[in-house]
Amino acid sequence: MFRSRTSASVLGVPVRPRRGCVFGMAAGGDGGGREAACGHDSYRSPLASRYASPEMCFVFSDRYKFRTWRQLWLWLAEAEQTLGLPITDEQIQEMKSNLDNIDFKMAAEEEKQLRHDVMAHVHTFAHCCPKAAGIIHLGATSCYVGDNTDLIILRNAFDLLLPKLARVISRLADFAKERADLPTLGFTHFQPAQLTTVGKRCCLWIQDLCMDLQNLKRVRDDLRFRGVKGTTGTQASFLQLFEGDDQKVEQLDKMVTEKAGFKRAFIITGQTYTRKIDIEVLSVLASLGASVHKICTDIRLLASLKELEEPFEKQQIGSSAMPYKRNPMRSERCCSLARHLMTLVMDPLQTASVQWFERTLDDSANRRMCLAEAFLTADTILNTLQNISEGLVVYPRVIERRIRQELPFMATESIIMAMVKAGGNRQDCHEKIRVLSHQAAAVVKQEGGDNDLIERIQADAYFSPIHSQLDHLLDPSSFTGRASQQVRRFLEEEVHPLLRPYESVMKVKAELCL
Repeated sequence: MFRSRTSASVLGVPVRPRRGCVFGMAAGGDGGGREAACGHDSYRSPLASRYASPEMCFVFSDRYKFRTWRQLWLWLAEAEQTLGLPITDEQIQEMKSNLDNIDFKMAAEEEKQLRHDVMAHVHTFAHCCPKAAGIIHLGATSCYVGDNTDLIILRNAFDLLLPKLARVISRLADFAKERADLPTLGFTHFQPAQLTTVGKRCCLWIQDLCMDLQNLKRVRDDLRFRGVKGTTGTQASFLQLFEGDDQKVEQLDKMVTEKAGFKRAFIITGQTYTRKIDIEVLSVLASLGASVHKICTDIRLLASLKELEEPFEKQQIGSSAMPYKRNPMRSERCCSLARHLMTLVMDPLQTASVQWFERTLDDSANRRMCLAEAFLTADTILNTLQNISEGLVVYPRVIERRIRQELPFMATESIIMAMVKAGGNRQDCHEKIRVLSHQAAAVVKQEGGDNDLIERIQADAYFSPIHSQLDHLLDPSSFTGRASQQVRRFLEEEVHPLLRPYESVMKVKAELCL
């Protein structure tokens, strides 16, 4: 697996070394509970145990989730105190001192009895904050911590993905620039077509990824906080706490929103934020998956043609049975995971469609899986694609040989035009070329020989007026149109400006793990 080196913390919270446990399970602290059972005798999600980066796994870990719950309870208490509710500084300080003091074993035992995860953690937090116990979760509903934490996690997960995607684009842009002028055979329907350049083909990949970068950034920036809304979104409990003071309720909502780092909160919610947000989030991730699948499929096809290869290490084994094999396993992994990523958008689509009235709980179990899996999968394919893009190998002589096989047929129109300019008859020349082309095609298809059309033209006295021009007429660079200029203009006008906000993270390399 390939990971990018990043900071060992997420929003100031240290990223703890992974202990081989699936995301969503207890992430340490007391060594008890379900984590102790995680190991070789229990199923572990490959996304967490094998593929995704430690920093992305941590964002979706129980420790990060439940610490954020406690942070939200602290922000709520601080704002309520500021607005006049009888909450003491001592209670606030006690909560601050115990944000990281999470007894996961106790929380699991509480939840087993209560069948309610939020109340289990209210009790667990209250146990280590006896003075503040009476004001924890004051006026709030479960979705105050649940949904707001999800929105914080989604925002932070986007913040991990965006620089990784920018680095992939940057690496491919360097590749495209270096090979902007290298002619290669184009394919439509995976059949030989007009020439392009290696760099121009790469720009097709880059353009899709640039659209993904813009879409991820847009959805990230459009995220709004659920805020302080109460059980059905009416803020009735908070209006009661503040004895009907509508302005204080609005101030409370605004203060907590700002503490969480959001510029805006929803004005309208039910018990939850609208689940259409999850659709938007997973839609752009699914679209990214489609882009990566296309890119890596192209790389796999080019590897089969022996024109281009992904990195292949000195001791890497391609096949247990065939020692000569150099399989494009990185690109295959990207395609495999990208298919999974593309399918995940169906979950929030169906969830949003069946949310009755102000909310139903049949969203909960589904969202625990699909949101985390989408980001861990996207994280994995970007780490892997960065590794691929940093080590792509091009074989110009193989490309040149394939061009030589196809270019004579492509050059026939140029040869006809040159003959007409030299005084020949267009129709007579066309017929001559047609006959010779069919003869050359028979050699290629029936005898397995090389394309000898040019040799046949050189041997035919009819074409003697242009024999001296054939090398020029067959120069591959004359068949690539404006590909080189398009590459340079695209990189300068569209790609480089898009990458400027990420310049500080561009030097981070992708590491090979599993």
